[in-house]
Amino acid sequence: MKSIDGLKFAEMVKLGSHHLYQNADYVDSLNVFPVPDGDTGTNMNLSMTSGAKEINEHAEVHIGRTAQALSKGLLMGARGNSGVILSQLFRGFGKAIENESTVDGITFAAALKYGVETAYKAVMKPVEGTILTVAKDASNVAVEIAATTDDFITLMEAIVEEAKASLERTPDLLAVLKEVGVVDSGGQGLVYVYEGFLASLKGEALPEKREVESLDDLINAEHRRSIQGFMNTEDIIYGYCTEFIVKFESDKVAVHPFEESGFRQELSQFGDSLLVISDEDVAKVHIHSEEPGDVLNYSQRYGSLMDIKIENMRQQHIELVGENHSVHIPEKKKVEKHPYAVITVAMGSGIAELLRSVGASAVIEGGQTMNPSTEDIVKAIQEVGAERVLILPNNKNIIMAAEQAAEIIGIDAAVVRTRTVPEGLAAILAFNPEADLLVNAESMMNAASHVKTGQVTHAIRDTSIDGIEIKKNDFMGISEGNIITSAVSLDEVIKTILTTIIDEDAEIVTVLYGEGVTTADAEAIQSYIEDHFTDVEVELYNGKQPLYPYIVSVE
Repeated sequence: MKSIDGLKFAEMVKLGSHHLYQNADYVDSLNVFPVPDGDTGTNMNLSMTSGAKEINEHAEVHIGRTAQALSKGLLMGARGNSGVILSQLFRGFGKAIENESTVDGITFAAALKYGVETAYKAVMKPVEGTILTVAKDASNVAVEIAATTDDFITLMEAIVEEAKASLERTPDLLAVLKEVGVVDSGGQGLVYVYEGFLASLKGEALPEKREVESLDDLINAEHRRSIQGFMNTEDIIYGYCTEFIVKFESDKVAVHPFEESGFRQELSQFGDSLLVISDEDVAKVHIHSEEPGDVLNYSQRYGSLMDIKIENMRQQHIELVGENHSVHIPEKKKVEKHPYAVITVAMGSGIAELLRSVGASAVIEGGQTMNPSTEDIVKAIQEVGAERVLILPNNKNIIMAAEQAAEIIGIDAAVVRTRTVPEGLAAILAFNPEADLLVNAESMMNAASHVKTGQVTHAIRDTSIDGIEIKKNDFMGISEGNIITSAVSLDEVIKTILTTIIDEDAEIVTVLYGEGVTTADAEAIQSYIEDHFTDVEVELYNGKQPLYPYIVSVE
């Protein structure tokens, strides 16, 4: 086999996605810190599944267009840093071959290398010993081997072999991996994708699934429930999920020149949850509307309509949650545009309420166990309906998805790179509705940088980090992202955290207590702070957050 077309590449992607899906639990288990956020496999799987779904619907013989479909699917489905990096790898890959109907080994290898360059540019501070390194090493070998053979299978075998070898070297590049005794989880996920590619080319069965003893503690099942269960059918204002493609026609575009941001703005009058992604030939549209016919009629002025799909969301909701009553369809409401919005992410109804009370326009449910995707963030922005938006991820693993959302949303948007809820709270309090977007982003980030965060959670496995012996189910104290203590007693761990992060400059200590902590327990901790740190003011809130009994901020 000397070349592949778009249909063959689509088969490779589907098998790569399936192989990753089968081993997502194992990839999750490789996360370095034994906290209940082992989500690299989950994030990469959901991201790759979104890409494979797009390819399944839009694969063509032309490999450039098929690769573009993969890129679009990955872009919108990207979750967490690993998912965003994966999307960038194939975004660059797709860009490199967008005009190719088929590719030989040399072109395929060059596209992989361009994908790596794209991904490195997308990461503010690239770290070696991660998925980036595995992708880079594999692409470098691909370029070398492609120059010596025209056999595609031989090339893919070399890519997989080097990806595996690079993965095994990751602990030598990232000390924490060596200390814990694991390879990089994102790199392992990429290896599974490449193994799937190779199995497809050779027509062989996938390698066996890697079993994990138990991951029961990794995911909090409560937060895997669908959001459908928290709404009533009557709350659905725009009842029809409408998706279609506009294939541009030269005579129509000559009369109505197409411009993506303007088209998106015009369609916003018909509903919400609007997504528009376009290239030179087509525009893909997703919108929730009460009159889908109006949307289709308007869009037809630019070309012919294809792949039209309209679903009744009210009926779907009734079937999903088991409602069996008549539904009142609300009157269509015009979404009012606001000059500014602050979008943030948090887990826990008490924390969400607190964030809204200090100025958040919308709070996306998400965090440690479920990172919202690029599309989730985009939809939240669209539903708020603002002219300018500031996005606060409040978690380091959501920052890249937030930045990707800001890039494609089509309005003025900036990301304030908050890593914790306390940082997010401080940032929102510094928001000035009269200030310029970038001025706000800078001042809010400056406010966040003056906050120290302590967290308490439980260990999901035995390990040793920085000389600290950690036992499964122990409580762990985390200060500024570093595990500093571990013990059976929750009371002991929270007091150690407080002693560590409260210094002579501290003025305000905020304690957010979560699930499993009684009001009496929390008030006892408040008294402890007041007795031992007499110069600070203490604020106590029931955050109702899962997984983290205490989150503490010091300003």
